[in-house]
This record gives sequence, structure tokens and C-alpha cells, in this order.
Amino acid sequence: MSKETFQKRITQLRTFLSEQGRLPSYSEMCELFKVKSKQAVARVVDKLIEHNLVEKDSAGRLIPKGIKGGARLVGTVQAGFPSAAEEELCDIMSLDDFLITNHVASFLLKVSGDSMIEAGIQPDDLVLLERGKQPSKGDIVVAEVDHEWTMKYYEKVGGKTVLKPANKNYPTIVPKEELVVAGVVTAVIRKYH
Repeated sequence: MSKETFQKRITQLRTFLSEQGRLPSYSEMCELFKVKSKQAVARVVDKLIEHNLVEKDSAGRLIPKGIKGGARLVGTVQAGFPSAAEEELCDIMSLDDFLITNHVASFLLKVSGDSMIEAGIQPDDLVLLERGKQPSKGDIVVAEVDHEWTMKYYEKVGGKTVLKPANKNYPTIVPKEELVVAGVVTAVIRKYH
């Protein structure tokens, strides 16, 4: 099964989970995936279990583990001047599908400290990072600098790589020995309630 097909199956299962509040049976998956054999479904299920996305309960029913249903996307809202709002179901959207382009290389970290507050990153926010992504000037990265970890803007000054904070109370970091980028920040997640 190709990576694209597997991702499609995950999206189909997330949509079903969002709409039905449960994962489909093997028979329902045959219909959902448009396959004729339960053996084909079993291969998908084995791969889902292998990736810790689902697990089986004591009765053999599938239960979500790393696969979650999405939220309904019901329209747009004006953030400027007020306008008439109409609610219409546009789609079912999983935050994973919206935020993550490379599931294998992505991970979350909880933020502590306030050196990136002017970039809108507050203590206790979660940052989504992509490992292996080549940073560009101006990207926010998590890096190990001289054996200590930090999150800052990735910049080049006079041909040297430096890490700049988004808080005037902190200095720019110039590596003395080494700088290893662990990942590029691709999203910031904040929970209000």
C-alpha cells in the first residue's frame, strides 16, 4: 500500500469517526475503502496498529489510539469589521491534517520561557516542529546551541548563523562551538479553556 493510499485511509477513518463517534467495522471499511475483501481491510488495520493509530479492545473491536476525529469546519468569520455570518457545513477537518504535512517527522513541544512572546509564542503554548526540514532565514527553530536547547529565529549575520529572540530582554545567541537544528516550528497551538 502506498503512503498516499495509507494517508487517504486515515482521513477516511477520521471522517467516519467524526460523523459516527466510533470506528467502522470491517464490513463498513470494505464499503468505505471500496474494496471487496476483508483481508485487504485487515492489512490496513495491521498497518494502523503498527503505527499506534488504533488498537483492539478485549472483544476485538477497533478503538482509536493515535487517530482522532476532526472538528466540523462550518464557514469563515470576519476578524476585521463585523459582517453577516452564515453557518454551513464546509467539511470535516482534522487538526492533524490541517497542521501536519509530514506525520513521521513532526512532533510537539511545550513552551517554557518568554523569549518568543513578540512572535506570539507564550509559555505553555505547544509548538509543532518538523524534524529534518532545512531552516530558512526567519524561520523559528528549536536548536541545540553549545549543548543547551532553545527556540529562536534562525538568522544569518555576516555569514554566520545566529539565533534571535522575539523579546528585547534577551540577547542574540551566537554559537561558540556548535549549533544543531532539531526542527523548524510549523505551527503554534494555544488552548484558552
